[in-house]
Amino acid sequence: MNRKWFHLWNIGRLRSKVLDALALGRTMLLLACGSLVFFILLGAGGMAGEKLDNSPLPSMKGLAASLSGGIFKELLGMEVPHLPDTKEPSALSGGKVTSFVFQLLTSVNPGDPKSLLSREVPGMSADDAVLLRKGSGGPEGAPADYHPGTDGLATDAPGPEATPSPGEGAGAQETQPPENSDAPEPSPADGPEASDTGVKRILIYHSHPREAYNPLVSTKSDSPNSANPAKNIMLVGSFITHRLEKRGIGTLHSEEDYATQVADYNWNFSYKYSRVTVKAAMAENAGMTELIDIHRDSQRHDKTTAVIDGKSYAQVYFILGRSNKNWKKNEEFANKIHQRLEKKYPGLSRGIWGKSSGKGNNGEYNQSMSPNSVLIEVGGIDSTEAELKATSEVLADAIADLYWSSHQAEKANAEGQPAVPSKSGTGSEPAAQ
Repeated sequence: MNRKWFHLWNIGRLRSKVLDALALGRTMLLLACGSLVFFILLGAGGMAGEKLDNSPLPSMKGLAASLSGGIFKELLGMEVPHLPDTKEPSALSGGKVTSFVFQLLTSVNPGDPKSLLSREVPGMSADDAVLLRKGSGGPEGAPADYHPGTDGLATDAPGPEATPSPGEGAGAQETQPPENSDAPEPSPADGPEASDTGVKRILIYHSHPREAYNPLVSTKSDSPNSANPAKNIMLVGSFITHRLEKRGIGTLHSEEDYATQVADYNWNFSYKYSRVTVKAAMAENAGMTELIDIHRDSQRHDKTTAVIDGKSYAQVYFILGRSNKNWKKNEEFANKIHQRLEKKYPGLSRGIWGKSSGKGNNGEYNQSMSPNSVLIEVGGIDSTEAELKATSEVLADAIADLYWSSHQAEKANAEGQPAVPSKSGTGSEPAAQ
């Protein structure tokens, strides 16, 4: 017998190879099944996390928001000739890239010493604001929280000419704004914008009613405060209310001064007090659908002002509470207003920011009470009355355009007809960015 042929057909060796192959196949099968189960569990966990997510901060949202448009432009410019040709300083400079990469790897911002300790000290970074939607209003910068100083409970009472008259609802007043505005008055509501002032649809209120402006109180404070509604944030609320009423929308302006009206007043419970105001207003006005808490930022004039077509405006921040489980609806509402400002007045909005609970707030800013609820900061501590009035009217027009376009859409859907564009040409919703 040919020994070579016998060697090739050695049964024992062949059997050993078959067993090895079966063992390898069984291992691969186990690995495949394990991978399948892993990815199924991963997908199920992602879906569950999406449903249970109570924070307006998707995993990559903060990272994406921290990247400027200049970086993407210059990255594309590496492949597309002449694209990066600009007089602006490079977004890929050594300092900027080093700072970004260092912060990405360590979560420590070289420009903010507090961030070095925030990871080690519990709660130190809990109230950091995070950019959700970028605005075109200058360089990125988070809003600065308001904290009353030694004059936090200032008692400069309003003079006779500024004394508000009693109005409807809890703390509702009707403070008339100055008549020397150079902004064009909207025409009386007619046509598609039928007057709706008989029913109060929008509530303008102030959780920090004594936030004031240095030019109005004739000071140079880092935290100007006033109990006079003609000198504090209530003046901005009156501007917005007046404009919305001119646009045919019933608006209630609350001028509750909690420091005066609440026994044992504590500033840290500001949103608890204003929540009572909101509940009372909604109970008295069944048609009320929009809740807007007006504040001011605590930064200086150069960081809270925009010049658009030669006119100076107080910039605005939109704030969302990160502890509100219904934040997505509030973000949609805020973004519709934000996009209108971006389209007509680029540079006015500083974007939409998410903030968590911290000193003086409840983590949701009472935004769980309505899907159409938002906190808006108008101007900073050095904003002038003219700047505040100009921005208030622009902001009110954006809110009014959104209100009328949504109501026309509802009416059209009920009648089975296409929506009629509003007089300002904003009948259709701008696409979310």
